[in-house]
Amino acid sequence: MNNAALRLPWKSATLFLCACCCFFSPGCRQQSHSPSETGSAAVQRHTLTDLRVLENAYHTRQSNLQVTQQGVIIKVLADDDEGSRHQRCIVELPSRQRLLIAHNIDSAPRIPDLVKGESLTFHGEYEWSRKGGVIHWTHHDPEGHHQGGWIVYQGKTYE
Repeated sequence: MNNAALRLPWKSATLFLCACCCFFSPGCRQQSHSPSETGSAAVQRHTLTDLRVLENAYHTRQSNLQVTQQGVIIKVLADDDEGSRHQRCIVELPSRQRLLIAHNIDSAPRIPDLVKGESLTFHGEYEWSRKGGVIHWTHHDPEGHHQGGWIVYQGKTYE
């Protein structure tokens, strides 16, 4: 085997590692406050959390759990304007568990025209409540201390 053939895999591996480092580095990606057109890409990057994990979190009163799941909007609520403003809706999961989605619209764009009966996919932090739970942190963290979340609705990602 000649030397050129041995060097080629190392060059490819080095380029791949550099690209990965740049992609996963917080300073390398530009955060956007407008919805992305690639909603399905956000979902494809993450697998859905097993519904039994969310059911268990409810029954054991667990909080601070990062989850990704899909649900159907069963009620669109008025915004919560106390403190940071939150757009709110209640979704029902395939397991019939209901969650309040509290989407911070001071840190992420408002989701236009939420409609009862439509589905959405979310990635955020589960907090226990006696009514089923609350999902928050469905946006990027401007300070970079907390894992960012998102909502995909009608093919657009809001983060």
